[in-house]
Amino acid sequence: VSVYSATMSARLKRIYDHQYHHKESQYVVKEYSRTKLGEKYVREEPMIRGPEFFVRLRSHTVFENTPIKLFCTVEGYPMPVILKGMLIYQLIAFTLFYRCTTEDTAQFTAVAGNIHGQASSQASVIKNFHTLSFSLSRYIHYSVFSFFSPAAMLPKIHYTKIHITFEEKFGPVFATEGQSATLSARMSLYPNLANLQPEAQWYRDDTRLFDSKWVKIETGRGYTTLTLPNLFKDDEGLYTLRMVTKGGIAEHSAFVSVADGPPPVPSAPGAPMDIKIHDANRDYVIVSWKPPNTTTEGPIIGYFVDKCEVGTENWTQCNDHPIKICKYPVSGLFEGHSYYFRVRAVNSRGISKPSRMSDPIAALDPTEFERLHGGCVCRENVTPPGAPSGVYASETDRTYVVLSWKAPEYFGKAPMWYYIEKVTLNRVNTKVPIRSPRYAVFDLAEGKEYKFRVLSANIYGTSEPSKPTSLIETLQLKGVPSAPGQVIATRETDTSVLIQWAPPKEPNNLIGYYIDQCVKGSKDWTSANHKPHKNTKFVVSGLKTGETYVFRVQAINELGLSDESQESAPLTVRAALTNPSAPYDVALLNCDGRSMVLNWKKPLQSGGAEIKEYYVDKRRSGTSMWREVHIPPVSERLYKVEGLTEGAVYQFHVYAANLAGLGPASKHSDDFKCVAWTMPEPGQ
Repeated sequence: VSVYSATMSARLKRIYDHQYHHKESQYVVKEYSRTKLGEKYVREEPMIRGPEFFVRLRSHTVFENTPIKLFCTVEGYPMPVILKGMLIYQLIAFTLFYRCTTEDTAQFTAVAGNIHGQASSQASVIKNFHTLSFSLSRYIHYSVFSFFSPAAMLPKIHYTKIHITFEEKFGPVFATEGQSATLSARMSLYPNLANLQPEAQWYRDDTRLFDSKWVKIETGRGYTTLTLPNLFKDDEGLYTLRMVTKGGIAEHSAFVSVADGPPPVPSAPGAPMDIKIHDANRDYVIVSWKPPNTTTEGPIIGYFVDKCEVGTENWTQCNDHPIKICKYPVSGLFEGHSYYFRVRAVNSRGISKPSRMSDPIAALDPTEFERLHGGCVCRENVTPPGAPSGVYASETDRTYVVLSWKAPEYFGKAPMWYYIEKVTLNRVNTKVPIRSPRYAVFDLAEGKEYKFRVLSANIYGTSEPSKPTSLIETLQLKGVPSAPGQVIATRETDTSVLIQWAPPKEPNNLIGYYIDQCVKGSKDWTSANHKPHKNTKFVVSGLKTGETYVFRVQAINELGLSDESQESAPLTVRAALTNPSAPYDVALLNCDGRSMVLNWKKPLQSGGAEIKEYYVDKRRSGTSMWREVHIPPVSERLYKVEGLTEGAVYQFHVYAANLAGLGPASKHSDDFKCVAWTMPEPGQ
């Protein structure tokens, strides 16, 4: 450190001697242009003033992965500066030191100097629980430490805009359950700075994906890859890559289709999907799922739910007979044990493969941890607890109701439990005390009304009952949804078609839709999607160019699939023409004082047809009126704008056109001043 400080002091001395010593006798006053009551004033500066920190560095305490920026202001005459090399060295040295130790505090030092001396300011950055991380907002020069006059305000940080161009993109994927799939993209970055790499974010149907046993993500400098090592129908969807920078987002999307694998028995249904666990408690959970499509298979009779305790491979069937709806309460779990769940579909031909197993779920009282760690000071209490309050139905279904309530204030050491009663005073649960202020009451009648109340109890007695709930009516499913309305198919690309339809008039707790496709003249219907689609439009990919198709749609709910919609009108697959996107990066190549030579980059999307024409508009900088500068349009991406006023400042933007029409205007150019370029041409 001593050698480093001496070396830096010597470097500062040489630089300041070179930059300022020969000017010392010339500076008597320094003029500051600053508006104060509309007047310009002159501020005298002393000839000799060493550096002084007007605003010093401030210490911070931060959490793990929280960016931290340190600012300070220094004054002096001549203006103090800081060496870039010193700043870079300090930051890198801190980062290496901090990652290699387990200490929770780090120190930053800002050193400013001029020919009259040096000054420093220090601040501590204290880590709270986690490892500290930093985000540098621009090139390492004066973005972290800013040195300027005390009369000025702290500057706004201008982030470096990273321009991203995809060089290789992933396309639609058509795979089968059990296979693997890889989506990858390569891109060029400008500027490509090691400490300003964009963040790669992967999404499936607008849900952010992270590394897990089902998804593997790898990202490097200029590339990113997502791998699905063992495909299930749950993996089907629209995958989107978003490259996120401070200046914006570049993204690309493609559809991944996952078809049913070979069934265990011919003509058995496909596997259910999207297994979810609701209302997990100390001895039960509620499992829900979505039904598979049955394009050629027979109708589904019901489902079997299986469970497996974590740490074993022993799957046991939870229900003796197939259940017809896509939701089932699994009871009889052991408190404190964790379980996986899966579902199998059944039709007249056999049983499907099991769905993907759920995430592990623990059978625990969700409030037990809060009760034990709530920070209350327990004391002996030999009286019964108070009555619960606020009993209501947090979830209502066909044959069960989930009741929730507010626990009474309780400071005793003796355990407390609850009993649930109907308003008829017939206890629903008389054998097992309920520890949690939430419980599912099963075996209710469909479409009936009920009232409940709750009592608290301990070894010293039972409380008064709570106020009863309002009338709670269980659901009554009327059946499957009605068929969707008219289906309309329109061209999109040479291998895809956009399908749109009207929702069913009777949705009956609609879950989503299945879309089927068929070549005109045949009866071989195949599924276009294998996981229910929520919206009323869908892009069918992987079609054969020039082939004619018809389409139909079915709606689904917990009870099954609706009737098929009417078939769409036949449509031949061809690319649809659209307007091109905007040109970009309008640049000035030359100026002679009366004309300017412009150039621009072609649109990223041509719209399916060759770009034939470009239109250039101009305006004076600071005005809003655009004027066309040429008739007829130009065919090249190079144009000389004539008749300009010398010394005036202009802006330009460009349109592109193809057979479909005119695209949007480019972003306007920078301000170009019409002044002749006098620099001589370079030699060979």
